Amino acid sequence: MSVAAFETAPAPYPRGLALATLVAAVAAIAGALLATGDAGHGWLWLHWCGKPLATALIFVLAWRARPAQSPRYRRWILAGIAGSLAGDVFLMLPGDLFVPGLLAFLLAHGCFIAAFLGDSRFAAPAWPLAACIAYGVVNLALLWTAIDAPLRVPVIVYVAVLAMMGGQAWARAQHGDAATRLAARGALVFMFSDSVLAWDRFRGPLPLASLWVLAAYYLALWWIARSVQGIAIEDEAS
Repeated sequence: MSVAAFETAPAPYPRGLALATLVAAVAAIAGALLATGDAGHGWLWLHWCGKPLATALIFVLAWRARPAQSPRYRRWILAGIAGSLAGDVFLMLPGDLFVPGLLAFLLAHGCFIAAFLGDSRFAAPAWPLAACIAYGVVNLALLWTAIDAPLRVPVIVYVAVLAMMGGQAWARAQHGDAATRLAARGALVFMFSDSVLAWDRFRGPLPLASLWVLAAYYLALWWIARSVQGIAIEDEAS
């Protein structure tokens, strides 16, 4: 088969890769849940192995997806997942690396925004962005007194960029295909995951926070990665 034919022939749904990602994600969640308390520190290795592995496997999914919506879209999505992988590592390492993790995810969301702008205008229509900003403002207002003063500006910037990412993905889906709707679904679930993480960090601890945060996070990344494969998704949806 020629290279051109390989690029245009829809690749089958990667069931083996999906299963491997699911196993890694379950390991990450189980390790985080079992590691709570002094008696559970022996389970941290499971979390440390599973968490970056699941994100790396999702990166592979986006990298191998064919045919892609466009090479540009694939590059920006891959960059966003790579930034998320860096954020994963920062947030799970010993010590308080919250700000480096925040910066890594900030760059990741910037990459996702760039991907979503490749075939659509910014905030067209405007109401999805307005809804996402309102959601972010409400969360910030409710958490404001619990956020340490040095973190307030970085958190405001992060919430603004996260809202723009979710709003742009949602707006793009209003006049797009199945792949754009899948990306929007992922972006909005990403917002939910980060909201639970923020509440757990600043107002928590929340019951089973690791379960809700990580399950939503991996689902969001998986949907965003799957959105790279435009034609195949359309075929499955029809």
